[in-house]
Amino acid sequence: MWEVNNNTLNKGDVFHSIGWPLYNNAYGGSFIYKLSDTLLSIGFVVGLDYKNPYLNPYEEFQKFKTHKKIRAVLNNGKRISYGARALNEGGFQSLPKFSFPGGLIIGCDAGTLNVLKIKGTHNAMKSGIMAAESFYSDSVKNINSIELSEFNKKFKNSFIYKELYKSRNVRPGFNKGLLLGTLNAFIDQKIFRGNAPWTFRHHKKDNNSLKNIKNSKKILYPSKKDNVFSFDRLTNVSFSGTNHKENQPNHLKIIKEAIPIEHNYKKYLSPETRYCPAGVYEIINIENQGPSLQINFQNCLHCKTCDIKDPLQNISWTPPEGGDGPRYSNM
Repeated sequence: MWEVNNNTLNKGDVFHSIGWPLYNNAYGGSFIYKLSDTLLSIGFVVGLDYKNPYLNPYEEFQKFKTHKKIRAVLNNGKRISYGARALNEGGFQSLPKFSFPGGLIIGCDAGTLNVLKIKGTHNAMKSGIMAAESFYSDSVKNINSIELSEFNKKFKNSFIYKELYKSRNVRPGFNKGLLLGTLNAFIDQKIFRGNAPWTFRHHKKDNNSLKNIKNSKKILYPSKKDNVFSFDRLTNVSFSGTNHKENQPNHLKIIKEAIPIEHNYKKYLSPETRYCPAGVYEIINIENQGPSLQINFQNCLHCKTCDIKDPLQNISWTPPEGGDGPRYSNM
């Protein structure tokens, strides 16, 4: 979140981009929303199915802000809040069975985000409305059911289902790279209007996509930030309001202690030190023992990226004690 003092964008303006500074085989893009005359929201999204273990999503965002057009938008401004989260981008192909005994999976947790439009609030709200209607209907009819299974049918007849169906081929189309993905999106949306006679699949889980460090091209990022448009991770974390009591148990559980070094470090050079947007994971060298993984859980923004991207699913995010975590301002 930035407070700005220029007229580059007007209140209500929306800016989206795709690609740069990402290379061709990584999916991602940006958004800028001018929320008021002086307030704007800016962010950068990177698909967690990226292949190069050297890629650092946080650093890509910092580099993005150095583009001359983005600098013009942020000029004479200052950051006032920082945060991060993982998005459910699976769309139509990843929709679950929504009902289970005692509850429903709805909103963004169910994957109702429309990736094409980078828009999901309307779908999340509608799914909540339908959930309330289903519960009320059962109550009026005195149906004492354990599971609101009718919600699944209600969802299939809603505009959410139709909207997600029409954009279903856009995100998986980028598995072949930015250029082919963009071409596919044009054909799918402009020619077939979202009604192509085929449906692409998601081929790999995000944690299975990384290549061995030996077969990957090194990506170099500036070691110093200008502290005007780009900032280091720990400085930005201080703008998230994150707080965890230091004497509480670590809420980031390592299932097998040997894996971070024996597998992640040796095969991927510890990708958790790069994909984490808060500097939670750090490799330290202990004298006479070699490298070791240190977890600075106090910095955690609860984005859950580590729980998703860890190659062997060896990191488990659990709720911290007392509901501690980030305290976002206007985000």
